[in-house]
Amino acid sequence: MSRINSLIRFVAVAIAALSLAGCNTLVLNAPGDVAAQQGNLIVVATVLMLLIIVPVIALTLLFAWRYRASNAKATYKPDWDHSTQLELLIWAAPLLIIIALGAVTWISTHTLDPYRPLSRIAPGKPVTAETKPLVVDVVSLDWKWLFIYPEQGIATVNELVAPVDRPIEFHMTSENVMNAFYVPALAGMIYTMPGMETRLHAAIGKPGQYQGFSSNFSGAGFSHMHFIFTATDNAGFDQWVAQAKANGGTLQRADYLVLAQPSEREPVRRYSRIDEGLYHAILNRCVKQGHMCMDEMMAKDASSPAQSQESMSHESMPMAMPPADAHAH
Repeated sequence: MSRINSLIRFVAVAIAALSLAGCNTLVLNAPGDVAAQQGNLIVVATVLMLLIIVPVIALTLLFAWRYRASNAKATYKPDWDHSTQLELLIWAAPLLIIIALGAVTWISTHTLDPYRPLSRIAPGKPVTAETKPLVVDVVSLDWKWLFIYPEQGIATVNELVAPVDRPIEFHMTSENVMNAFYVPALAGMIYTMPGMETRLHAAIGKPGQYQGFSSNFSGAGFSHMHFIFTATDNAGFDQWVAQAKANGGTLQRADYLVLAQPSEREPVRRYSRIDEGLYHAILNRCVKQGHMCMDEMMAKDASSPAQSQESMSHESMPMAMPPADAHAH
């Protein structure tokens, strides 16, 4: 009897702990609309799967108890091998769950496509045609984050600030190895890769400070690759931009090459004088002077076959035949 009481007490404590943990789970209660919808998808998918898992576990325990060796009252049918009704139930219920889960997932993943501009800031707050998103260029370095605000003309290291209730359009790339940009309060994680650009559209609906970090292992300093995402009102954002412009340093290409060297536990830095084409150069792997940019190289590669084919066609073209009236003479 004491063992049963101990088991019941353990289950009760576990359920209570899970319930209390769920109260502060940011992923399932995010202030960002995209993250909130992703959290809802997790809840819906879990509930749909539990519709099968819970009955299966319950029936397994029931059958083990009812048909135990010491239960002489249990029905014994050694020749039973088929039931059409049971087969329909066993196959139809999971099939319906899979169809429902697939439909919900398909709709949600297309609606929450990170490359798709936002249609709303929050439930009941649609994005109007006049709303201009805040563009932020993100570069993952070893082992820190560089955020470039092209419209504001500033950049920061390990500091991300954005106004509340305004769409944010992230353009992301990496200087070295593949990484992953993740702010649980804002949206799901998006990978960053050298020579490639990924995007994310998101918005934050509540002022505050939220944790951001790398969610993909990238080497020795990975565990310290964190930053603070601050959500503020428009006035607070404008004030922060003014402070960055007044007290920021210089980030030209030579400065970036120094910054890109591996380092750990980097403090917050701000820059107000930035090379205008820096992000383009980072993305196209041509920050160093004398290096050809990838887009220029691809443009030349794309035009070269056409030029060579045209020259070959001129060289192999037979000589033009004289006019018909020339033979007549």
